[in-house]
Parts: sequence; C-alpha cells; structure tokens
Amino acid sequence: MRTRRLTSLMHKAGLRANRPVRFVPQTTDSNHPHRVFDNRLDRDFSAQRPNRRWVCDITYVPTDEGWLYLAGVMDLYSRKIVGWAVADHLRADLCLDALNQAIRTRMPGPGLLHHSDRGVQYACQQYQKQLRLMKIECSMSRVGNCYDNAAMESFWGTLKTEHVYRRRFTSREEAKRSIFPWIEGWYNRRRRHSALGYVSPEIFEAALN
Repeated sequence: MRTRRLTSLMHKAGLRANRPVRFVPQTTDSNHPHRVFDNRLDRDFSAQRPNRRWVCDITYVPTDEGWLYLAGVMDLYSRKIVGWAVADHLRADLCLDALNQAIRTRMPGPGLLHHSDRGVQYACQQYQKQLRLMKIECSMSRVGNCYDNAAMESFWGTLKTEHVYRRRFTSREEAKRSIFPWIEGWYNRRRRHSALGYVSPEIFEAALN
C-alpha cells in the first residue's frame, strides 16, 4: 500500500523515479585474430617501485550526446592514474593515447609489465608495436574474468560512484572537463587510499624520494 501511495503522489507531482540504464556498451571485443598473452600478473596487484606494473582498461560515461569512452593506465605501486584519454569511439587510438601519455609522463625503463584485458584495442598490431618499442612486457586477463584486473575495476567503481553517477552531463565535452579535475586534482593528489596508509597516490610516491 505504501508503494502505491508513493507512486500516486509522485504521479500527481509530475515526478518519476530514476531507472538504471539497461543498455551498457561492450568495451571488450576479444573475438579477433591477434595474439593473446598469458596472464603474467596473476592477480598480484603489488609493486615494489613505480613503473614496474601498469594495469589498463576502458570504461564508459553516459552523456546526453551518447557514450564517452575513457581509457586509463594505473601504476600499481601507488594506484596513481598515470595516463588517460577520452573519445567518442572504441578504436585502438583511444587506448594508445592513454598509453602514450603514461609513457611521456613516467618515462619507464625496460621490464615494465603491462596488464589489460584481451580486447582488440590492446591486442592489435598498432598497440603491440608501441609496447615492443618501449620494451614493455604484456600480460592479459583470462576471458570474462574481471577479477584479473581488479585494481582497475575498483578505480572505475570509485570514479562512477563518487563522481559520474552524481551528475548529468549534457555533452561529451562537459564530461571530459569534469573528469579531468577529478582524476588529476582529486584522485591522484588528494584522495586517500587505505592500501597506501591513508595518503594520496602522489604523496605516497613523494615519500619514495
């Protein structure tokens, strides 16, 4: 009875409940002819120093214009997002832009392990060529197993719960302008992590020097 009463009152007031979006885009296409690499990370999300282990993934942000796709690169040492890029498409360029940003800002040496899913964006020749050029070793999750990249999945959950789901973006550009300060100004610099002794990624890395 209470539910009917509430529904009636909302109807009279011209209100309706928000409904979850039923359709979600498929960001991982593992049905491709490219080489798939073994899961060398093997769910070990620790790192003794920066630029030893990076994890990468793609997510989506809803806007009134359509989906905005976001690719990210996380350094497991500090959980810092060291590279990210947005686009209105899921082509390999999106992930390559995020990777190249991480390379420019971090200048990793040989021996870095790069972990991602088996999606065509990460397995394609264009992306793998850049990894080989930088002497970056490749690791990939097993099919349909999100726990193999749990650290990155956790970050996406934080981003959406603390930021994306609290707003409505009228355009992709508005979403991009909103995500930039959240990642660079809040998450990397100020947001505390229990796994880091309740300091931010940047403070955690600064303590190494």
